[in-house]
Amino acid sequence: MAAILIVDDDIALLNACNVGLKALGHTVRTAETGTEAINDAAVYPPKVIVLDLGLPDLDGLDVCRRIRAWTDTPIIILSADGSEDRKVEALDQGADDYMTKPFGMRELDARVRVALRHHAAETNAEQASQLLEVGGLVLDLVHYQATLDGQPVDLTPKEFDFLAYLARYAGKTCTRRMILENVWGHAYADEQNYLKVYAYRIRKKLHDEQGRLLQNDPAVGYRLAADAEPTTSRLAALDPS
Repeated sequence: MAAILIVDDDIALLNACNVGLKALGHTVRTAETGTEAINDAAVYPPKVIVLDLGLPDLDGLDVCRRIRAWTDTPIIILSADGSEDRKVEALDQGADDYMTKPFGMRELDARVRVALRHHAAETNAEQASQLLEVGGLVLDLVHYQATLDGQPVDLTPKEFDFLAYLARYAGKTCTRRMILENVWGHAYADEQNYLKVYAYRIRKKLHDEQGRLLQNDPAVGYRLAADAEPTTSRLAALDPS
């Protein structure tokens, strides 16, 4: 299931959560102070943090805010204060959920599973947003990797940046100046020969010598054709055998 860090100065509650959550298949670590919680979360990153607001050394909201500054791990707040203002304050500081004491172990387990699902969905959405796909070309913006019809394409960093910039505006012509300023920088705004050289090299690597994917508008600039057919189809058309 999940690695959970439970933070509370109530030893009986910690013991109960430890036993209950382990019985439900989770692994559990516990902390009795805010300082211990922050250190533990950094050294042994959990999948979910269950955090009491009434800690002996630090305010729980301060602990939440500090942890949220460097991780997006779901944080479920525990508190005997069920007032709306307190809940809103906790959520504003980065908490994902808020449980009022007393609570049942099945409810806590359900809240943990919901937090995990939401976090996984957000992570998948974020990862998907880091991929650009145009006509069989896929650009992974996180790892600087490119594939064409599932096959890796060996691009230099600038070649990748050139293609990524065009992919963001697939189907639309980007002017030479726009490309140069955004990929190379303002100092290169007039270096139009750069684009000819890079476009030539990229087309060879994409087997796109005819310019069906990476298109050129001689009077304006370059674009990636949003409706370009996959490379395998283009190669078959060139070599029917």
